Amino acid sequence: MRELIKTPCLRLAPLCAALAGLVLLCASGCRTSDRLAKTDDALAWTELKMPPPTPGAIYQPDSEMELAANPVARHVGDLVTIVLEESTAAQKSATTDTSKSTSDTLPGMTILGKALTAHGAQILDNNIDDATKFTGEGDSAQSNSLTGYLAVTVMRVLPNGYLLVAGQKQLALNQGQELIRLTGVIRPIDLASDDSVPSYRVADAKISYVGKGAIADANAQGWLSRFFNSPWTPF
Repeated sequence: MRELIKTPCLRLAPLCAALAGLVLLCASGCRTSDRLAKTDDALAWTELKMPPPTPGAIYQPDSEMELAANPVARHVGDLVTIVLEESTAAQKSATTDTSKSTSDTLPGMTILGKALTAHGAQILDNNIDDATKFTGEGDSAQSNSLTGYLAVTVMRVLPNGYLLVAGQKQLALNQGQELIRLTGVIRPIDLASDDSVPSYRVADAKISYVGKGAIADANAQGWLSRFFNSPWTPF
C-alpha cells in the first residue's frame, strides 16, 4: 500500500516544481514592471540593475588607472558643468474657409397631364434652398531663451558608460528666490577638458526654471482671472 501511494507522489514532484518556478517567474516579472512603470518612461532603462563586479586577482574595477586618457568626469560624485544654451521658437498659422449651397426643386404631381390643384393652386410643388458658410483663422507664436551655467553631479554610471546627472541651483534675491533644476543623460565623449557640456547634448533633459516671491506673485494672475481664461469658462 505504501508503494502505491509513494509512486504517484514521485511522478507529481517534477510537475509541482515546474509550476512553482513559473509562479516565481511571473511574480518577479510583475515586480520589475511595476518598478519601471513608476519611473519616467524616457529614463526607465536607467533603473535596470547592473551586474555585480567580479574582482580578479590583479585587476580591481574600483581602482583602475589609465595612463593615457582625458581626465573628465566618469565616476559617481564627479561634477559636470552644464552650459545652458536653450532657445526655442515656434510659429503656426491656419486659415479655413468653407461654403456650401444646395437648391432642390420638387415639381407637383400631375394626373393625365394636369397638375393637382387645390383652390386653384398647385399642391406638392416645393423648392428647397440651403446655404452654409464657415470662416476660421488662427495665428500662434512663441519663443523662449535660457542661458547660463549649472553644475550638476554624476548620480550613476549606466551600463553603456553614459552618465546620469542631476543638479540644481538656488538663488535668494532681495525680492524672491530663483530655482533651476536639471536632470538628464550625457556621454563622456561630449565633455570638454573642463568637464563642461552644452545643454543641447543632454539626452532626456528635464530643465525647470521657477521663481517665487514678490516679483513672481506680481507677474501671476489671480485665481478668478485664471478661471475666466481657462477652457472651463462658458464664454
